[in-house]
Amino acid sequence: MLPLKYLSAYPQTLQDKVRKLIADDKLGMYLADRYPHRHAVQSDRALYEYTTDLKQEFLRVAPAIDKVMYDAKLDVLRHALGLHTAISRVQGGKLKAKKEIRVASLFKEAPPEFLRMIVVHELAHLKESDHNKAFYRLCEFMQPGYHQIEFDLRVYLTQRDLVRDSSIK
Repeated sequence: MLPLKYLSAYPQTLQDKVRKLIADDKLGMYLADRYPHRHAVQSDRALYEYTTDLKQEFLRVAPAIDKVMYDAKLDVLRHALGLHTAISRVQGGKLKAKKEIRVASLFKEAPPEFLRMIVVHELAHLKESDHNKAFYRLCEFMQPGYHQIEFDLRVYLTQRDLVRDSSIK
């Protein structure tokens, strides 16, 4: 049985459906039909503006974001949805905290729904640090259909690995 590392937390029935699409060589078609477009947010500056616009729309009173960037060094298996950090430094007699969001650079080529889902996920961490019900309610508020898009993003990563592995052979 083909291991699906990005989908391991999902029910076996869903994993079996993905395996069937892979066996029938239809996984790429499934994704292309559902997500035919690619986003235009290609630079770190554009990603920062995109993120701050979403933050302004949904989380006006959340802490400011100091930096948003694509990061080629993110380990996609461990941080498939990006990374948020809060860096605290003492400057003079004051404690300064800087918030950063990093998105794996492979998502430069992703559909706009996937980029939005990743940014929404990381923005939700400004209000909710844990992946609890309140966190996912906030994600769903900022992006209706969040859970389906997250699942499809993981299917996208699976397809990407399959294409990469077949080109290596």
